[in-house]
Amino acid sequence: MKLAVLAVGNKMPSWVDEGFAEYAKRLPREAQIVLTEIKPEKRGAGKSVAQILEAERDRITAALPPRSDVVALDEHGETLTTAALSRQLDGWRRDGGAPVFVIGGADGLHADIKRGARRVLALSAMTLPHGLARVMLAEQLYRAVSILQHHPYHRV
Repeated sequence: MKLAVLAVGNKMPSWVDEGFAEYAKRLPREAQIVLTEIKPEKRGAGKSVAQILEAERDRITAALPPRSDVVALDEHGETLTTAALSRQLDGWRRDGGAPVFVIGGADGLHADIKRGARRVLALSAMTLPHGLARVMLAEQLYRAVSILQHHPYHRV
């Protein structure tokens, strides 16, 4: 199963890149994770938040692989336990699904992305910086795959 992450934002601090890479490299070959960074829209010059979100929506939409199962990450989304995420990954694996986890930029995600998503999930009820959300997502995906493989990383 190929796991994909589309994240608005580039030029992350080194701790973000290192944290994401650490969990990505731990994943087994059959569950690789691929990160695609989406250039954020420049702020300023009289642009409204709506205009910024629309531009980022267009970039996200253009980067989505065909027939992907979009999972939008949003603080108001559904919260899952790691075990439930593991079951969801197992379902995608069995059904040949292609999950693409989408992390918005500083202003979040455009409503169209959330409406068109198969699922809208929250990593936390708290607002997280998008760099930290990347690391947390990578860790949770690693943990969920570990559960599927009966690896002792996840302790009950």
